[in-house]
Amino acid sequence: MLRVFCFGHLGVTVEDVYLVDPDPVRGGRERGVRVELRLLAPEPWRGSRSASQKVVADRAVWRADFLETAAGGPGTKDRMHFHPGMRDNEPGRRTFVEELTSDPMGWLEQQLSDPAALLEAAGIDAPKAGPPAPADLAEIVRTVSAVLDEVRAGDRATVAVPPGPREGGY
Repeated sequence: MLRVFCFGHLGVTVEDVYLVDPDPVRGGRERGVRVELRLLAPEPWRGSRSASQKVVADRAVWRADFLETAAGGPGTKDRMHFHPGMRDNEPGRRTFVEELTSDPMGWLEQQLSDPAALLEAAGIDAPKAGPPAPADLAEIVRTVSAVLDEVRAGDRATVAVPPGPREGGY
């Protein structure tokens, strides 16, 4: 299930994922939660002032994958990584940091508390990005934690993501 949180010109998506052998070097199936920071594309107003408006959370610019090997069992945190920048929605190489595996939700909260820094690190010229409100940030982190618990319990990420037409990032 895909969840989308929108604030200002930015969106955060949270999705359970099951990947089959995504890393030829390390091998193995991975299950977990994918979090992406996305730019919300401006859309022209449509209809009356009461009409529902189109929301497009298209361009992913940063990604964190809270993944674990399926064979390793829940709680291994052995594949948790992030992609500090994405080009044309494609992730670059996986980046592993100790802070992510030692305190995944604390690390995520720290990262998302400064989206302007994430955009700058990704080389994105975007409208000024303020942080989400503390309550909204807490809701995003709670959601990621809850979905990861559901994945570990076997209730989510049960169907593999089909491979795309091309593999590899930049």
